[in-house]
Amino acid sequence: MFSAFYIWHGVFLNDLKNITFPIFIFFGLAALVYLVISYVLFRIFESKLFNKLFEAPMLRGIMSGASLGFILFSLVTVLAISFTNRLNFTYLIADFAWQIIEQVIGGFIIALGKIIIFEHNHSAIRD
Repeated sequence: MFSAFYIWHGVFLNDLKNITFPIFIFFGLAALVYLVISYVLFRIFESKLFNKLFEAPMLRGIMSGASLGFILFSLVTVLAISFTNRLNFTYLIADFAWQIIEQVIGGFIIALGKIIIFEHNHSAIRD
């Protein structure tokens, strides 16, 4: 997700150049934030509710990511509204779509890890 973040903000939007403090501080803080986001995404993925609603790990990963993406989009939009005057409807739709995509990538990776590490080992034990 951190790589996806860098590609979105560093390549497509090119808004990392607008940071007015040392870039290593920004990336350090961003890494910390993405560790927390990854942990929250994992907890959503492993929650009883999502285990009950989505038995297939890939679908659970996608839905966990989409849910967290919506929550993060809402949170960031509400907090950022006072920091920017460039928000328009197109920007909001693009940011919404990107948050969903970014978190779905994370959910997909978590599901893939779950399948490779746990599901594979359980099938080897049964054989």
